[in-house]
Amino acid sequence: MHTQPSHPDTPVLKSKLPAVGTTVFSVMSALAAEHGAVNLGQGFPDFDCDPALLSAVETAMRAGHNQYAPMTGLPSLRTAIAHKIAACYSQQYDIDSEITVTAGATQALTTAILCAVHPGDEVIIIEPAYDSYLPAIELAGGLAVGVPMQLDEHGYRVDWEALADAVSPRTRLIILNTPHNPTGTVLRESDLRALADIVRGTDILLLSDEVYEHMVFDGLRHESVCRHPDLAARAFVVSSFGKTYHVTGWKLGYVVAPAPLMAEFRKVHQYNVFSVNTPMQAGLATHLADPAPYRDLPAFYQRKRDLFRAGLAGTRFTLLPADGTYFQCVRYTAISPILEADFARFLTTEIGVAAIPVSAFYRHGQESGIVRFCFAKKDETLRLALERLARL
Repeated sequence: MHTQPSHPDTPVLKSKLPAVGTTVFSVMSALAAEHGAVNLGQGFPDFDCDPALLSAVETAMRAGHNQYAPMTGLPSLRTAIAHKIAACYSQQYDIDSEITVTAGATQALTTAILCAVHPGDEVIIIEPAYDSYLPAIELAGGLAVGVPMQLDEHGYRVDWEALADAVSPRTRLIILNTPHNPTGTVLRESDLRALADIVRGTDILLLSDEVYEHMVFDGLRHESVCRHPDLAARAFVVSSFGKTYHVTGWKLGYVVAPAPLMAEFRKVHQYNVFSVNTPMQAGLATHLADPAPYRDLPAFYQRKRDLFRAGLAGTRFTLLPADGTYFQCVRYTAISPILEADFARFLTTEIGVAAIPVSAFYRHGQESGIVRFCFAKKDETLRLALERLARL
């Protein structure tokens, strides 16, 4: 496709994100499509959702739920969310003043950052970090302060001493992500206690990205910030229906927060989205009445994780722990000394399997010789990828 040249009178625009290009996920997915590679890069399932959820949405459409939803979300869905959080984490959120349905988790994260961060404020992020955090901080005029995770033979862990050292009088917000993308690390209760010690007696806010909350393996428990009253009192907590119910294309999520924080969140939300897809909200409200789909999710994804790890065991990849999410990180230094982006491209074009370089999740592209695979795929997709990776 050819683009038309700019008109000579078109003004030159320097946006608020002049250095931002196309995300690595889009680049690698396009490269995978071009070369017929199995796409284990971008994090989305290649299997269908529960037919009962589709039926619930269709029923909602035919019942006339096709106009604007309330800005905060359908009352039925906010009620279902409140019941789910109370059942899972023993924390009560008011359906009218403390829960908002969003256009996916990324919109929730960006909105929380925009409402909380003022020009010159510092925001602590734990690296490697999901790629939407930095642009949102920049749009808000904030300054990102990165705290690298520690990496050893036991995998990645948060260095709480380093995070405490990163706190300054200008620190406004700390962003958490558990289970963690891209590393698969799951925070423990001791981690949340360490965080509580750091923020106690301060005005620091928390933004907890918990979109993989129901993908925790080997009997571990998801330590939601919602479980910890002292942390919940200063936190925006974000989750995703798309991740939980295998419908990433629906772009539906939600955020919960104490009423004073939520009031500020909604001031931004009402002008950057206002409200989100009505019939899908109604369908999800019905579907949430049955807890089995999310209660069964850990076993569902653990089986896929174990299948994928077993298949990689015969390769020269070094497997890092994968306690949660649907991602598996591997070290490839026994195969090649090249940079991560180059190795991910080699895997895609020469081996026929797309991956994501973990260096893409750092502000300054830190290299560790590690790439990330997504195992949220049909078994036959994973087996095809493993057959190709066996060449390594």
